[in-house]
Amino acid sequence: MNAVLDLTRPKFCKGQKVEFIGGLGTIIQYCPNSGYWSYLIEMEMGSDPEMGRIGYETAILLFETDIILRQDEPVAA
Repeated sequence: MNAVLDLTRPKFCKGQKVEFIGGLGTIIQYCPNSGYWSYLIEMEMGSDPEMGRIGYETAILLFETDIILRQDEPVAA
């Protein structure tokens, strides 16, 4: 059975802290993509390297199905 995705409202919103396989991060942008919501997520930074840090380590693009809400975050209204 195929689940019908409601593209009128994303499941997550900007600024929410989320979990995914491989790490934790914060949603910085989202958009519909091929029948699903895609999210640009800024990964949490690890400890500072010896040579310092210029900016965030990485941002990744994930589908809504690959993301879960962190336990300490409220559900979006």
